[in-house]
Amino acid sequence: MEFTAATIAGFLKGEIEGNPATVVRTVAKIEEGFEGALSFLANPKYEHYIYSTKSSIVLVNKSFVPASKVNATLIRVENAYDAFASLLRMVEQAKPKKKGIHPTAVIESTAKVGADVYIGPFVYIGEDCMIGDGCSIYPHVSIGDRTRLGKNCIIYSGVKIYHECVIGEGCTIHAGTVIGSDGFGFAPQSETEFMKIPQIGNVVLEDHVEIGANVSIDRATMGSTVIRKGVKLDNLIQVGHNVEVGENTVMAALTGIAGSAKIGKNCMFGGQVGIAGHIMIADGTKIGAQAGIIGDIKEENRVLLGSPAIDMKNFFRSSVVFNKLPELSKTVDKLEMEISLLKK
Repeated sequence: MEFTAATIAGFLKGEIEGNPATVVRTVAKIEEGFEGALSFLANPKYEHYIYSTKSSIVLVNKSFVPASKVNATLIRVENAYDAFASLLRMVEQAKPKKKGIHPTAVIESTAKVGADVYIGPFVYIGEDCMIGDGCSIYPHVSIGDRTRLGKNCIIYSGVKIYHECVIGEGCTIHAGTVIGSDGFGFAPQSETEFMKIPQIGNVVLEDHVEIGANVSIDRATMGSTVIRKGVKLDNLIQVGHNVEVGENTVMAALTGIAGSAKIGKNCMFGGQVGIAGHIMIADGTKIGAQAGIIGDIKEENRVLLGSPAIDMKNFFRSSVVFNKLPELSKTVDKLEMEISLLKK
């Protein structure tokens, strides 16, 4: 697949500096560029690569002022990173889409399958399921009874969606993820025995949610575990039963959310964040990697670090003190010795 600088600039509404007929066939990092590749420069940290890159076309911000000659054809746009992402989406959408139902797929007679779908080898679709138009379901996916998939969902290999779950339109679920497994509910009967509490709820994913690989989202004890519109979850995340994640919240890998926690909209969690159960996180909260949240965060748009998490500024001040603890310990020991001598 080939694109000229003129075609790309037209799609992005950008301005060309160089040869409009320059052709690219693929993309590459600016530091690894080669002839026929398109790259982008958004972070000033990488500016020095633009003067030596072999890429044929480079997307740059309109505000970029080169310090020396650039050999590549430049396309100036408002935001080079966003423009590059738009191009990748265009290329992805231009790829031929698989269609049809493989003969080894098992679809129960009461299930309803929409038009223009792809259902791969060894897929199982349970009783009374509804599969929306344009869905792609890759090999070895299992979809439990009475589950509903909206239009244009992509379900990658090995995903398991348990019974009675609801997946909205335009959702993507990556390989190995489990949606709707039982919540961790057990009632103590003695010091050594537990009674399982039936988990009779479900999981609801609203529209345009993307779930990474090997994520587990537990079904609710009663009601629903809800992932709101536009949420993006990285790989290896655990979401407990009856959790609610607000619109457009994003979470990095290895985050764990205990049962019945309520996460606001537009939040950002770093890797390995831990959220205690039955607490509330306000809208716009940003939590740094490996932080632990043990109580409600009621004020919106706070930035938190540490475990237990505290405000970012206090965390950095505390870090300075922490680094000085060995020195401070020696000082305290010395002062105690002097005080003891004075008392004598």
